[in-house]
Amino acid sequence: MSSIKPSDYEQLLARYSNHHQAVELLKLYRPYLEMIPSMRRSEESLITIPLPVIELRKVVLGQQLSQFSPVTATAKTILLPCDLAYLMCDPEWKIKMGGEIVIFIHRPTEDLSDLLARWRQTQVLLNNDYEWVMPQYYQHIIGEGAERIYPLFVLLSQTPARIEQGLTGAHLPFVIAPVDRSPLPELILPERGTELSDL
Repeated sequence: MSSIKPSDYEQLLARYSNHHQAVELLKLYRPYLEMIPSMRRSEESLITIPLPVIELRKVVLGQQLSQFSPVTATAKTILLPCDLAYLMCDPEWKIKMGGEIVIFIHRPTEDLSDLLARWRQTQVLLNNDYEWVMPQYYQHIIGEGAERIYPLFVLLSQTPARIEQGLTGAHLPFVIAPVDRSPLPELILPERGTELSDL
């Protein structure tokens, strides 16, 4: 059994939700780093979406009374089973471009089959006509789906060797991310009855 703690996962999710740290993550896997349109303007070139949501667009044909029968479109909003999505954006034109990177962080109690199943489920969902539900800050950018999805698996030093072996065999890219387990400094609270003005 792996010794990955829930706090390890939460720490990596929080860290790689920040675009500066996302760039640091992609530096561990060079081919994806080279997808960023402008390293100089990385904040405008790389959109990070933690726990991403997509809108699946499905066209349903109405009763075929004639060849000119109207069609109705229905949409369904879905939470993807990946942990993060990195979308590339042209910093000049403010439009989404290129491929999309989906990040899978190794979760506590998750084994190889669970990790691979999350990737396969993501593949199935993104094989439809979809649009990203963009964060509020990026609402002005149209989130049309890309032609190609690129996975990246984020493992920890505590991840069992069989998971590395399985991802290598499946030709899926992974990196080992450091986790800081040093204890947080203790918060010293004033004793009961102590006025703040006395401190």
